Amino acid sequence: MNPASNLQKMLESGHFAVSGELGPPKSADIETLKHHAHDMRNHVDAYNITDNQTAIVRTSSIGVAATLIQMGLEPTVQMTVRDRNRICLQSDLLGAVSFGVRNFLCLQGDHAKFGNEPGSKNVNDVDSMQWIQAVKNMRDDGVFIGGEKLEHPLPPVFIGAVANPFADPFEYRPYRLAKKIAAGAQFVQTQCIFDLDRFEKWMEKVRELGLHKKVKIIGGVTPIKSIGAARYMQNNVSGMIVPEELITRIKGAQDKKKEGIQIAVETIQRLREIEGVAGVHVMAIAWEEVVPEIVERAGLYPRPQLS
Repeated sequence: MNPASNLQKMLESGHFAVSGELGPPKSADIETLKHHAHDMRNHVDAYNITDNQTAIVRTSSIGVAATLIQMGLEPTVQMTVRDRNRICLQSDLLGAVSFGVRNFLCLQGDHAKFGNEPGSKNVNDVDSMQWIQAVKNMRDDGVFIGGEKLEHPLPPVFIGAVANPFADPFEYRPYRLAKKIAAGAQFVQTQCIFDLDRFEKWMEKVRELGLHKKVKIIGGVTPIKSIGAARYMQNNVSGMIVPEELITRIKGAQDKKKEGIQIAVETIQRLREIEGVAGVHVMAIAWEEVVPEIVERAGLYPRPQLS
């Protein structure tokens, strides 16, 4: 099967891939998002478009993807099973594919009670594992979840999933990754990596199981903007570990933003040395303007140009 996208081509060619992240706004005005996308144009291989992140109502990830394609940029559309039943999931995917989306990240989504519509129901008609399998079946076998055939074959799509090396029980995490690979995941983006020692232990088990040869692992990197942001992630974000020594380092820095960027650069450089890590996903939450600097300082610019 030919590569579905530039991101897939980059990963399969052996280049260290770089993706960025764009969070749609809580309005229909996406001018700021377009500005950030333009600024990252030459520094990332694809753009993740979050899907109502943290269960907060935002502009549709698929709607934003259409705008990026018009700008000549490559989106990776996140699709949560939290908000859609199987009819809507499959319909939205077909709609996105129809105007050129080829990268899809399948995930569960944060519980609705954490968002700005806590009275809404979590759909979860299928879980993230079943949705990965469904996308694979639509692509490879041309069948919907219910068994009916698609009227026309689906073009190649690149199927992604998420992995959290830091959630408990730790010993189970590589085996959950193996299940997602078996379901059809071709690339995996991880939770933000701050505890590199624990991440390396996770990767040791991933390599022991041979999973790094079956899926492209993209490490999540988030620059820390302030002590408050670090403390919030440490205390309030489930499945995330922010070591105390990292917080102490930022607290002692004269320029905390500069130190946060430096830590992100060092994290990327260390990830590049870990066998089985195929790229990084830079999640500069509400700080997208620093992505080009991070990519350049990490030695990942200019990006390879593939035919």
